[in-house]
Amino acid sequence: MDVRRRLGLNVQRLRRAKGWSQEEFAELAGLHRTYVSGVERGVRNPTITVVEKLAVTLGIGIGDLAE
Repeated sequence: MDVRRRLGLNVQRLRRAKGWSQEEFAELAGLHRTYVSGVERGVRNPTITVVEKLAVTLGIGIGDLAE
């Protein structure tokens, strides 16, 4: 599986586990909702800075998003 798709599915799974909508999660991470949507669908190629924002917001390590 493509790393972008794997990262997106992990973000989506963890976000849903916290009960957050994409909009709530995006606001907490300092990103736009449509950007988060693109990451979750695997169509965005986020920078390491964005991956860090996602991980910090979810309370996990950066590497955990790529597993």
